[in-house]
Amino acid sequence: MLQGILKAINIFNYVVFIYFITLNIWYFTLNILAYLGLKKYMLRLQVTQPNDKLLLASAPPVTLLTPAFNESENCIASVESQLKIQYPDMKVLFINDGSTDDTLEKMIEAFQMKPAFLPQISFLETKEVKKIYQSALHSNLWLIDKENGKKADALNVGINYCQTPLFCAIDNDSMLEQDSIARVVIPFIEDTRTIVSGGIIRMANGCTFENGHITKVDLPKNLLARFQVMEYLRAFYGGRLAWDIIDASLIVSGAFGVFRHSIVVAAGGYQHKTIGEDMELIVRLHKYCGDNKIPYKIRFIPDPVAWTEGPTTLRTLGRQRDRWQRGLLDSILPNIGMLFRPKYKKVGMIAMPFYFIYEMLGPLIEIMGYLFFFFLILIGHASLTYVIAFLLVAVILGMCLSVFSLVLEELSFHRYPKFSHLLKLMGVAVIENIGYRQLNSWWRIKGTWSFMRKNKNWY
Repeated sequence: MLQGILKAINIFNYVVFIYFITLNIWYFTLNILAYLGLKKYMLRLQVTQPNDKLLLASAPPVTLLTPAFNESENCIASVESQLKIQYPDMKVLFINDGSTDDTLEKMIEAFQMKPAFLPQISFLETKEVKKIYQSALHSNLWLIDKENGKKADALNVGINYCQTPLFCAIDNDSMLEQDSIARVVIPFIEDTRTIVSGGIIRMANGCTFENGHITKVDLPKNLLARFQVMEYLRAFYGGRLAWDIIDASLIVSGAFGVFRHSIVVAAGGYQHKTIGEDMELIVRLHKYCGDNKIPYKIRFIPDPVAWTEGPTTLRTLGRQRDRWQRGLLDSILPNIGMLFRPKYKKVGMIAMPFYFIYEMLGPLIEIMGYLFFFFLILIGHASLTYVIAFLLVAVILGMCLSVFSLVLEELSFHRYPKFSHLLKLMGVAVIENIGYRQLNSWWRIKGTWSFMRKNKNWY
């Protein structure tokens, strides 16, 4: 009986080794692509940046959509920072999603909001709109008060009343740098096939903000927040930049993305029933354009920045990762028919399989691999060769990938200016693979279980 169990475990160990080896090959390939793409982008900036002002002279108007629910504490500061964004033609549309606190009253008072008329351009199904206001202080600031329908519904209301060809979806607690919209819109000007363009998200924890813009970049003191700084660098520089290079981006962060209004409306807007409305929309846009043979581009630009506060406790971080995993499943499984379908090009043949195998199934394989690893050590059946090989593919290579993401950061925009920042992040890159990564996998397994139980709650 014991021999049979050990044999089964050994077979599974081969599966785990293959998983970790192929995963790291994927990640190293993506990192190399990211390096080549970043190098090309930096050279391009040297040539084109002096002409950006001329380019922006023909920039299309943009509407900034800010959905908010019970944001009384920071809604004023957030909107004030948005009004300072430097862009030739931009409207700010604040959508109050049935807040039960005094968000609406604060907005009306602070910006002298008066009842106004704004024509409805599209007709996505949403909860009822109660009233529309325009600021007497800022003619480009509008407020829509609606019944509560959650974030996707609020965004759809914003889309319905958006008067511009482009809109930018942003979280109310995110802070855009003043030139971020101008930078992220450039792909739309350069290529009419562009339907979505996203920028990079960075951790605001530890940074200093004054008058709506960042004045000092620093690392957070909280260790969990530092882990997230490292994660974000790896995800955007080692991940999304590479997927952009091969034209197979599946995610544009809901905290900062610009969309072509007409194509989003044609595809049906944001889905109300999903917990991951940002990724779900991107996957559906790929499917819509592929099904209808529409030439399109979904871009990631590595220098426009949105700063956002990250969770600082295990409980809130665990809830976030649970929600992210449910959002991933909500995006991939309804569109599983795209898997290995040549008509969806690199998205169907490369990106969808990667996310299905390594992001959906990966956490369970990883956790089981660690459990069997320690089980074999405890019963004395783990050879030294096995232990070294497992640690190499499961831990050491992960550290190397994190360090490479730091190299990309240093070679590009160098947003963390002090040498001590680099040393601290290198320390984080080492220790995050011993405990934190495994904890993340556990949270994602819980997220999968929550999805199977049809949990659609935000928390």
